[in-house]
Amino acid sequence: QVQLVESGGGLVQAGGSLRLSCAASGPTFSSSGMGWFRQAPGKEREFVAAISQSGLIKDYADSVKGRFTISRDNAKNTVYLRMNSLKPEDTAVYYCAAVDRGTYSLMAYDYDYWGQGTQVTVSS
Repeated sequence: QVQLVESGGGLVQAGGSLRLSCAASGPTFSSSGMGWFRQAPGKEREFVAAISQSGLIKDYADSVKGRFTISRDNAKNTVYLRMNSLKPEDTAVYYCAAVDRGTYSLMAYDYDYWGQGTQVTVSS
């Protein structure tokens, strides 16, 4: 069983930055692909970024490419999402997710574990 706990969300003005963290429990973090997704009110959950087990391979949604950076620290069982140049359309609840002992995916249904989410609100 893996538990994921996100933190770092909040209210920020457009153009600002935030760093989200996702702390994972359990012994399989370093062998799990990790992803970040987000869900805005009235919209479906969408892929934001993902990272391989080693951290060497990363993938981003086109809407965040060049502004967001995903990273991980396997010694700390933590994955991060650095968000720069935030826009009002980035407002959403952000979730981290884990593919247990498997490679990452761009599809939410491939993930085995989810955090509770952290709210990010970008004001114009």
